[in-house]
Formats: sequence, C-alpha cells, structure tokens
Amino acid sequence: MTEIAGRAGHRADGVVRESYSFACMRCGYGWEQSYEIEHHKDTDGHEAVRYVADGRVVPSPLSRPTCLNCDGHVVRIMRPGRVTSARSAAHRKHREHHGHREHHGHHWRLSDLLPSFRRAD
Repeated sequence: MTEIAGRAGHRADGVVRESYSFACMRCGYGWEQSYEIEHHKDTDGHEAVRYVADGRVVPSPLSRPTCLNCDGHVVRIMRPGRVTSARSAAHRKHREHHGHREHHGHHWRLSDLLPSFRRAD
C-alpha cells in the first residue's frame, strides 16, 4: 500500500479516523492530532492511502513526524490522550505546589511530560 498526495475531496473507498499523541524529544513540545485516513484504489487496482488533517492532505504522521514547535524529527508517537493526560497531571501538580493560583501561558517541556509516561513497577 502506498501513500498518495493530492487534494482531499476525491471519493475514497473507505475512511478510518485515527488520533495520535506526539512528544518532541528535542524541545519537549507535546501535541495531539486526528487524521482521516482515506483508502483509495488506483486505476490498476493497487491500494493507496491519503492522510487528511483539518481538511488538508498531509504526509503520513508515522513516516517522519515533524515537531510543530521546532521542526525537529525526533518525535515520539503515542496512543491518543497521552499528552492531554500528562498536561492535566502536570497542571494539578503545579496547582497543588503553588496553591490554586492560575498560571497562563505555560510552555510545556519534555520534563513536564515524562513523569506521566513512566511505568509503575
């Protein structure tokens, strides 16, 4: 199966929706993205896929993901919800430590996310 480029909108044989969490190992930025994966067949009957995010055709996030913050390519791909749960845990910890004061504009670093990814032994 190959990946096809081009504009979204051509009729797909099937569409699967998948979401992933990403964490940049270079700058620590974390984000989540959902994709519509369109399955197509070319004129010879070979299967191909097209990844669509926010209505735009994008490269496969699994081939060589790029950090949205620093353009780095050392990016960890995880199941959906990992970045959100890590941010929530870090936010709770921050509020407990600083006494419920609201803090806006915090830039998430890898060190903020890593404790949530450690396995319990």
